[in-house]
Amino acid sequence: MAVKVNVEHVDFWYGDLHALKDLTFDVPEKSITALIGPSGCGKTTFLKLMNRMNDFIPGTRATGKLIYHDRNIISYDVDVVELRMKIGMVFQKPNPFPKSVYENVIYGPKRHGVKRKADLDLLVEKSLRQASLWDEAKDILNRSAMTLSGGQQQRLCIARCLAMEPDVLLMDEPTSALDPTSTQFIEDLLVRLKEDYTILIVTHNMQQAARISEKTAFFLLGEVIEFGDTREIFLNAKNPTTERYISGRFG
Repeated sequence: MAVKVNVEHVDFWYGDLHALKDLTFDVPEKSITALIGPSGCGKTTFLKLMNRMNDFIPGTRATGKLIYHDRNIISYDVDVVELRMKIGMVFQKPNPFPKSVYENVIYGPKRHGVKRKADLDLLVEKSLRQASLWDEAKDILNRSAMTLSGGQQQRLCIARCLAMEPDVLLMDEPTSALDPTSTQFIEDLLVRLKEDYTILIVTHNMQQAARISEKTAFFLLGEVIEFGDTREIFLNAKNPTTERYISGRFG
């Protein structure tokens, strides 16, 4: 399996707080990698480091290498705007803009220079189809996105991300605020999307990680305790702490 991102001895600090400690693993391309572990163990911090969202927080710093397309993306000579176009992020709670469905999808492309309405129309249809929302939204494109259900809003946020034509998708507990039916819809969607995208998903749902991911990284206190094939980790974890967490004995 080809590698999309090399994580090499990455450390990260919030001021004096050492939040990520010597992370080293490879993220395979066109697959789903699950990040599991208790709350506050560094999973979301790692996702935000991958598209430099931690840059907005004063006093943070990082060392080591996150190699993506032969560049260390935590280096400060990286064009962060360009990076975020290629590494998109979907958050825990759906966060559509208070605009129409159509305007939500085109927001990013318009800001980056796509102006022709015909091009925007095609992009909206393509992105909504990829997010399995086109059939439900094609007749209400001018309606406020805030009128959609929670599951539809999350799929709209995925479509908005896909409209930027990234190749890596970061998912921070994308189903935790959704009902079981919407959760199943999003899981099925992610399994289809991995044919074209590299996906990293933070999840506290062990069943979800087991269902949809090829690789799993178990985070604890800022360290990756174990990384490997999901099936192997869930059935035959090498580290006793990993086994205790997966079986629900702590966390």
